[in-house]
Amino acid sequence: MTHSTQLPDLRSAYARNGAASAAPARRGSRRPRRPASPQWAAWAFLAPVTLYLVLFYAYPLYRNLDLSLRNYTVRSFVQSDAPFTGLANYRTVFDDPTFAPALLHTVVFTGVCLLFQYAIGLALAVFFNQHFRLSATLRALFLVPWLLPLIVSASTWSWMLNSDSGIVNALLHAVGIGPVNWLTSPSWSLTSVIIANIWIGVPFNLVVLYSGLQSIPGSLYEAAAIDGAGSWRRFWSITFPLLRPVSAITLLLGLVYTLKVFDIIWIMTKGGPADSSTTFATWSYQLGFGNLLPAFGPGAAVGNLLVVAALVFGLIYLKVQRKQALS
Repeated sequence: MTHSTQLPDLRSAYARNGAASAAPARRGSRRPRRPASPQWAAWAFLAPVTLYLVLFYAYPLYRNLDLSLRNYTVRSFVQSDAPFTGLANYRTVFDDPTFAPALLHTVVFTGVCLLFQYAIGLALAVFFNQHFRLSATLRALFLVPWLLPLIVSASTWSWMLNSDSGIVNALLHAVGIGPVNWLTSPSWSLTSVIIANIWIGVPFNLVVLYSGLQSIPGSLYEAAAIDGAGSWRRFWSITFPLLRPVSAITLLLGLVYTLKVFDIIWIMTKGGPADSSTTFATWSYQLGFGNLLPAFGPGAAVGNLLVVAALVFGLIYLKVQRKQALS
């Protein structure tokens, strides 16, 4: 047998042996598993938050909208057979003589509280930013009004502003000023609840604005001091402009909170006397739960007006922030 005839036989035998040895290896090997998609992990983390928002935000908003578009009574509220009335409840609210005073009181209450809470909170934040001795202790004490339950704060202010035995009138009497009917006079009831709400809201502004001051580099103040800038000049040229983003979110959150303030006003004055301290929040409660014959539809309509107002200001804030980011 020649050499040329032996080569094909050797090659074919080698091929058969290699195929036989490779076949078990292929049968025993496993393909590597693909890693889990990161999208599924993201949805897994979002699921609890989404469920919470749907149950405690989206569904109550839907139910409140449904209440405002139907003629609900106590019987139809239980049996869920209220007839659809469209915008009739909103027309009832707009035609009610309480609408104009409640709108005015809501605007005044919200505007004055925001102004003084921000101004006092900013002044205290700048004051504590100097890091003097006992600064941390005093900051902690200023948080007490914010940490107390609102029913405790409102009850305390009711006692302090009591016309007969309140400490405020006692101090006024000590300096020769006659007593003031803080909670029972139509001229002073709104002022009383404004003072109480300012006292409660100042700590929130203090905490947020103080945190914003911590992010401003101290080198800017040192450079301004070298250039001869005084305290007021440094505040208006450095502190206030650099605090604008923090100030914007502080005012927005304060606006949303102040629009829906109910418990403080209700505990102190119940919206009276003669609706002199009635706001949309207290009026909505009075319509829905404060009467023997509750008006669920108009009460829900007033509540929706508050939601729309907060949403409008939120959209304005987002638009302003977007313009600032683009510029």
